[in-house]
Amino acid sequence: MTILAPYACHPAASRGRLHPEPGGEVRGPRDIFQRDRDRIIHSIAFRRLRHKTQVFVSPDGDHFRVRLTHSLEVAQIGRTTARTLGLNEDLTEALCLAHDIGHPPFGHAGEDALEAAMEDHGGFDHNAHTLRTLMLLESPYPRFKGLNLSWEMLEGLAKHNGPIAHPGWAMRELDALFPLDLTSHASLEAQLAAISDDIAYDNHDIDDGLRAGLLTLEQLLEVPFVASCWDRVRTRYPDVPQDGLLRELVREQIGVMANDLLAATRANIAESRVETVEDVRALGRTLVGFSPELAAQERDLKRFMYATLYHHPEQMAAADRARVVVTDLFRAYQEEPGLMPPEWRDECVRQEPARSRHITDFIAGMTDRYAEKRHAEIFG
Repeated sequence: MTILAPYACHPAASRGRLHPEPGGEVRGPRDIFQRDRDRIIHSIAFRRLRHKTQVFVSPDGDHFRVRLTHSLEVAQIGRTTARTLGLNEDLTEALCLAHDIGHPPFGHAGEDALEAAMEDHGGFDHNAHTLRTLMLLESPYPRFKGLNLSWEMLEGLAKHNGPIAHPGWAMRELDALFPLDLTSHASLEAQLAAISDDIAYDNHDIDDGLRAGLLTLEQLLEVPFVASCWDRVRTRYPDVPQDGLLRELVREQIGVMANDLLAATRANIAESRVETVEDVRALGRTLVGFSPELAAQERDLKRFMYATLYHHPEQMAAADRARVVVTDLFRAYQEEPGLMPPEWRDECVRQEPARSRHITDFIAGMTDRYAEKRHAEIFG
């Protein structure tokens, strides 16, 4: 069992849940953060990530990552590094598993389409929609809406990328319901979940890009960070054919990033002299992160990935098609709410912006293939 550092989130010190529950937290051996994690895993919204875009829209191959497998890989990195730093593994894991639940179908292309459709009605933000899904839309319990997650879990999901000075309409409504101290920094567990996400997609998207033939090793070796990792891999395995070392390259990069993260974060914590999680929130800066040198290298890697993979012509064509599907669905449901399933149609009101927000909730919950199916049904 990990001995928690004093600046970690301790279950016994949690600020609790919005809705009191019969029996409190005494239901078997699980503490409040373990129950949060299990509620995420058992949710319908989490299961739908199986058919939501990570890199490729509705990928044909079984070996490509989707939003669900990405979330599992983020959780693996987060949990391991949390244990090493003396942070709460269960809270970190829960945050990693839940961080992408608010993504609409087709990834960022779908988000762009919903943002444009909602321009006159408050906009759309996938991070706020994660909280909206977990606090209001996912409702398996008889006495309240939402999963009734702990304050620390919701705070971490809201602020894992930093304080929120200007929240949008969705975040404002949720913060009014259960105040999350949006202008302070989040816990170290939430900060760790955010950078675990970066490590996972920086490297696993390379793996998928190589597998799809949209990236080549020669292109990758133009990035100094990748080239240095490749040199170490080739030195360790001089007799192995080049193609047999591509996945080893990805593992090497993850290891370098994780080790740098641990060393830099330990140094930041020691320098800051934080003693409690409240000290962390009040510090005014992020403590979990890479060294300045690796942070610069990681930014270069991201620029390369946007230029060569995310903005590859095949990817852009798929994104254009995805935006058409989402935009068409939004307009169709606006004109005829009866096209939605009964449980959504019956709650659709005439007044704006509630009407458009309700339609957006429905579309944002769709998987890629369900959105394509509904679009085909309506438009042929």
